[in-house]
Amino acid sequence: MKIAVSGCLLGEKVRFDAGHKRDTFVMDDLSKYAQYISFCPENMAFGNPRPSLRLVKNQDESIKVESNKTGEDLSQQLMSASKKDLESIASHPLCGIILKSKSPSCGMRSAKIYQNNGYVEAKGDGVFAAMCREKFPLLPMEEEGRLCNPWLRENFVMQLFAYERFEKFKQNATMKDLVAFHSVYKFMLQSKDENLYRQLGKIVGNHEAKSFADILEKYELLFKTAIAKKSSKGKTRNVLEHMSGFVKNHLTAKENAMLHEQIDDYATQIIPLILPLSTLKLYAQKYEVNYLLEQTFLSPYPKELALRSDIACVK
Repeated sequence: MKIAVSGCLLGEKVRFDAGHKRDTFVMDDLSKYAQYISFCPENMAFGNPRPSLRLVKNQDESIKVESNKTGEDLSQQLMSASKKDLESIASHPLCGIILKSKSPSCGMRSAKIYQNNGYVEAKGDGVFAAMCREKFPLLPMEEEGRLCNPWLRENFVMQLFAYERFEKFKQNATMKDLVAFHSVYKFMLQSKDENLYRQLGKIVGNHEAKSFADILEKYELLFKTAIAKKSSKGKTRNVLEHMSGFVKNHLTAKENAMLHEQIDDYATQIIPLILPLSTLKLYAQKYEVNYLLEQTFLSPYPKELALRSDIACVK
């Protein structure tokens, strides 16, 4: 998959001080499964080293970009460079964007916005981040600072791989394929948003006998909206309980008790999610419960990323 990434996170020396902010997760873990497209509108506009920038709110509520050193208005230069970088990354079949947190160009809800008196008024999107969110409203998008949180990281990576899978799926999809696709995403979608999962089911049901092109378009919009939702401890626990129902008739009373104890221990953050999931998979394999084994929720991304092995991967 192709992911656009702030150049400094890739180890490129493009920051204002001619340094970088190489990110370990991006470069050492996720890079095994992705091709990166670099961007840095600030470096494109001003080179480096360069004076740092800040966002300032005008009296009319508009935002301008100022040099921290001279106070010069640099809005047009950064806007122009941001548009060029946006055009560049948009020329690729992207599956996601990873931005640099707190940056006046790339911060996503984390860039400081100052008043004219020098006080910070709020935090918001940087210039380039705002353009990306408008251009790609359904694209998986996150900043590296938030990816330090195990729960946010797992949700983002799950979204990335689901997005990529749908992009590949839709190329030669048929109605039969869509029914099968929806079936294997059942528990993952329920872990995100039960209501959206049911709406997607109605689209697949096609009770109004619409054309497949129309169905696929509607499904894509709602599917990409659903996978952008964050899972939660409660929703994930409900999914685990639901999945356990597919093997309960094969298990002894002690085995059932142990499985539900693991689910309870996950919900109280005693053990990580990988343990009850591994137990469910083991029983599904032993008793050939293929419906469970086909579920994307069991393996939504490469297991080597080990994101579900962290007890903190829950909220």
